[in-house]
Amino acid sequence: MTLGSLFDGIGVFPLAARKVGIKTVWASEIDKNAISISKRHFPDVEHLGDITELKAKDIKPVDIITFGSPCQNFSKAGDLTGLRGEKSSLFYQAIRLIKEMRCVTNGEYPTFAIWENVMGAFVSGDRLDFRTVLESFSSTCLPMPESKWANAGVVRGREFEFSWRVLDAQYFGEPKLLQRRKRIFIVCDFGGFRSHKILYKPENLLENTEIIRSIEDKDTKSNRRHSDKAGRKIPNIRPFQDRKMRGGAKRRNKTLFRNSFGKPNEPF
Repeated sequence: MTLGSLFDGIGVFPLAARKVGIKTVWASEIDKNAISISKRHFPDVEHLGDITELKAKDIKPVDIITFGSPCQNFSKAGDLTGLRGEKSSLFYQAIRLIKEMRCVTNGEYPTFAIWENVMGAFVSGDRLDFRTVLESFSSTCLPMPESKWANAGVVRGREFEFSWRVLDAQYFGEPKLLQRRKRIFIVCDFGGFRSHKILYKPENLLENTEIIRSIEDKDTKSNRRHSDKAGRKIPNIRPFQDRKMRGGAKRRNKTLFRNSFGKPNEPF
């Protein structure tokens, strides 16, 4: 697979790509110091310059486009103007380029897009900015949450799917960070429904049988769905009640739906 890195910085996305065998073809960045570092580690990558001057018809199509668009206007350390800000509004340039490339390649490239940004994107613009981000990927109107954006979610259309998730860098890699570094990641699959398989990789908790057997279950065990029946893709210690869940969803009864996962404070 091939990758193009927008707002490349010092080449973090190309580094991640190289670790899993993905070749970075080109990158876009304007900071000279960052470009010099990126070129030192990735001498074969073509640097295209300012994103505002790029046209998809002049760029080699790639399977994946990554972009950690400027966060200055999302961050609490910034002015919180969000997508209206001079820096963070460059997000739209990345979306423009992605859509242009899909247009000139008849929807073949890119297959995936990956976006990363700070947690402030959830709250800027009275929470409307993040909806704009999601709608930019989906090209459709999406509803607002009642109180706040969840730390993970999936949006699926007829021919695409994208997922978002908050990841904390302190739990990844060595040496471990001593403080939190939470970031929002969006993976968009324009060619199918695989984004959730990429962004959500659940651990198999069924191996710890002692924990499973120690849970006291006074409720009925009938009509339970176990991970075995779901292809072991649902890492639940406490199986959920299928009928209660479906009934709660059908009647839009939030309490009934939540209770289908077991009692409060119990693991599942």
